[in-house]
Amino acid sequence: MEKRKIKVRAIVQTEEKLNINTPFIKLDSAMKFSGLAETGGAAKMFIEDGLVKVNGEVCTQRGKKLYPGDKIFFRNSLFVIIGDEN
Repeated sequence: MEKRKIKVRAIVQTEEKLNINTPFIKLDSAMKFSGLAETGGAAKMFIEDGLVKVNGEVCTQRGKKLYPGDKIFFRNSLFVIIGDEN
């Protein structure tokens, strides 16, 4: 019997904007600020476990700097970082 790889695509249930008034925001702070994680510790665990994507790629760097236009995907939620000028 031949083994097949099955690709599963997650369906985004919500797309929201996260407005920042600084040049960048760190990933763990963005998750806490947006409500994706209740605490910084929870955000750290989600990120280190490889459960968070930034711009379509898994990101395990909790201090990754996010700039306007960057996207965070976690648990069927998508947040787009926007700056004051948008």
